[in-house]
Amino acid sequence: MTAAERTDFIRSHTALAPVGPLLPDISLYQATEITPIWQATEDWLERQGVPPPFWAFPWAGGQAVARLILDQPDLVAGRHVLDFAAGSGLIAIAALQAGAAAVRAVEIDPFAVDATYLNAAANGVTVTADVANIIGQDLPGIEIVLAGDICYERPFAEAALGWLRRLAAGGTLVLLGDPGRAYLPAQGLEKMASYAVPTTRELEDREVRVTDVWRVPG
Repeated sequence: MTAAERTDFIRSHTALAPVGPLLPDISLYQATEITPIWQATEDWLERQGVPPPFWAFPWAGGQAVARLILDQPDLVAGRHVLDFAAGSGLIAIAALQAGAAAVRAVEIDPFAVDATYLNAAANGVTVTADVANIIGQDLPGIEIVLAGDICYERPFAEAALGWLRRLAAGGTLVLLGDPGRAYLPAQGLEKMASYAVPTTRELEDREVRVTDVWRVPG
């Protein structure tokens, strides 16, 4: 698919709606019970050339990080921010609303990048988004790295957290939102905040997930 085709797909298979009670002032193109992608099977997505549409849902970890930086805008105000594994771009949008000087959103899924641009435009902010695997890279000029829900798979979580710890040791502020995913480290992180994040049983095993925001210490 071209970028234009991906954008048309996103608009056709999701609906622009507020994130929910935790973030009522941010709207995203989301899968809902009335949108086609909600009921799509893995086989159907594969035939359409669409990876699993993680970008179509405001995951709990991202919601928690977004809420924290809106509640404490001094964390990002005037600073250069990276939204890592950005998904829908929710964290990037919140950082810009909180006064970040600039935000780069990075994803390995081009649909997520296109969704991020659509969502940013819908919320009146400007983000730079690109498709890249940046784990292990230095990030010159980036002062803060924000991420949500990256501990769902062991190899990815271990690689990402090792890299994030190295960045933190070099002076970068690293914040991670997580609702208790399987591969979140049991120790070595500093809790900054907790939120009760409304969710859905279509995505999670409960209707509310207590979600923590952790600082990766240097």
